[in-house]
Amino acid sequence: CDSKDIMAIKGNVLVIAGSDSGGGAGIQADIKAMQALGAFATTAVTALTAQNTLGVHDIHAPPIEFLVKQIDVIVNDLPP
Repeated sequence: CDSKDIMAIKGNVLVIAGSDSGGGAGIQADIKAMQALGAFATTAVTALTAQNTLGVHDIHAPPIEFLVKQIDVIVNDLPP
């Protein structure tokens, strides 16, 4: 797709990503990008980090069953 297509995103977008507790990347940045493009971001979080501008200090990955549950409940109620 070209940049005009990207700038016209509307509706629900399912973002599947890790969380950046520092807010500069990961799902937090994806949500900001979706909002800037006019889309509604729904999320499935793959990992939680203890992170800041100095680095990643720890990572917690939820069980895969929980990730699948997040995706299932979102898709069944707010399809992308």
